[in-house]
Amino acid sequence: MNETAVNILFRETLHADDPEHIYHIAASCTLFYLEELQVARELVQERLSRGEASGYYFIIAEDQGMPVGYTCFGPIPMTRNRFDLYWIAVMKSCQGSGVGRQLMQRTEARIQVMAGERIYVETSSRDDYAVTHRFYNACQYRQEAVLQDYYAPGDDKVIYMKVL
Repeated sequence: MNETAVNILFRETLHADDPEHIYHIAASCTLFYLEELQVARELVQERLSRGEASGYYFIIAEDQGMPVGYTCFGPIPMTRNRFDLYWIAVMKSCQGSGVGRQLMQRTEARIQVMAGERIYVETSSRDDYAVTHRFYNACQYRQEAVLQDYYAPGDDKVIYMKVL
């Protein structure tokens, strides 16, 4: 496990170079397919171009001015006070240092400020996501559903939820 993250700063304002930073953070995790990495970049670009109207919100974790992790979240359309956590990713070199937990806590606090009551997270059931599942469980998220063969044969969608 890496050292505990103590000098991490967090920001909610996106910068023009964040689409590439976020792409590289997600790519370092080695879990995501190319198409998923492109979507991660596109969501940042959407927020930069449309602002809050995009429906996407970000929290960026920085170490010495360089992004090392982030979350992307937003209200779920046509629901009352329900939010999706679309992405949480931490640079491979920083995983295990507490950056992910800090990001999750800050994201949950921000969602509460936005009157959010529940957070939903979707993830893969692939074996290489076992650490991801342990992380959500450790953050007190409860598995709500499994959609069999959702992403591909043998790759289920696992849905977690937390009541704030």
